[in-house]
Amino acid sequence: MIKAGIAGATGYVGLELTRLLSAHPGVSLIRLSSRSGNDQPIGDVYSSLTGCGLPSVSPIDAEELSKNCDVVFTALPHAASAELVGELHSRGAAVIDMSADFRYDDEAVYSEWYGVTHPCPELMKEAVYGLPELYREKIARSRIIGNPGCYTTCSILALAPLVKERLIDPSTLIIDAKSGVSGAGRSLSADKLLAELSGNCKAYSVAKHRHTSEIEQELSKLYGSKIVLSFTPHLLPVSRGIIATSYASLFNGSSAKELLDCLSDFYANEPFVTVFKEDALPELKHAVGTNRFCVGLIVDQRTNRAVVVSVLDNLIKGAAGQAIQNMNIVFGLDETEGLNYLPWTI
Repeated sequence: MIKAGIAGATGYVGLELTRLLSAHPGVSLIRLSSRSGNDQPIGDVYSSLTGCGLPSVSPIDAEELSKNCDVVFTALPHAASAELVGELHSRGAAVIDMSADFRYDDEAVYSEWYGVTHPCPELMKEAVYGLPELYREKIARSRIIGNPGCYTTCSILALAPLVKERLIDPSTLIIDAKSGVSGAGRSLSADKLLAELSGNCKAYSVAKHRHTSEIEQELSKLYGSKIVLSFTPHLLPVSRGIIATSYASLFNGSSAKELLDCLSDFYANEPFVTVFKEDALPELKHAVGTNRFCVGLIVDQRTNRAVVVSVLDNLIKGAAGQAIQNMNIVFGLDETEGLNYLPWTI
């Protein structure tokens, strides 16, 4: 039985980790902690968890976490997360970090987009980008996993095979993505009030969203040279889910069938990837509540452009579920263990 702890258990990602890990047959969830923790019941934070037999929420203590846990999920803001990861790693715990601190290959790129100096840059070289569909073998050998962002996962998985096989021109890439409000976290702000959000949809962080750099990093590695793209996120009046529509010109006038065959071949053995058949496109409800990633596409022959539509649940495949998928790989479990859920269709 894997002994697991969560640092940052009171945010939405921490809540989802708690929900999924508590039902995982190979895990004993023994530590919930947060920066505001004072040994209160988790039911005092989320009343829905009252009486569920979960640990109380304690203050974050690296020594206690590493002494009692085989793996720690760190769901803290950037920079603060890195400091804790450094302490946990030095004490021998495996760490799956939900922040951006260990997703980057280049410290300078991280500092440019996040506006801080990395607290422990020497550990960036030890960390592995936690996208199993691309880095499964490296993840299995690592003790620090940088769990990818939600927009990033939805965008990279949609485009990786097409970029790698040079079927689309990455210099023409535009990604238009929309997320449920849970992706913005649990902190209070006026733009997340029901009266502001309901019946509304808006773009934000246009031309400067931090996930742009993460998408560019990973697609550039697949392509073999630097890719610069346009990424625009939007906020949807729903709780959860991401839908990304990516546009790119075709290199060789490929058909939809050729592009779908490329996606299907690339993801043939991936348990959580569903490639939709020709002329069918995924919707939020095809993925919400699951660790699934769904993708489909249309080729616009008139403009010689591929239109790729992808969806996932931002709190599961975009965060907590993917983290557990990574944990399963690190500890040699079946990759799907604890993650076999059907979509919330209603």
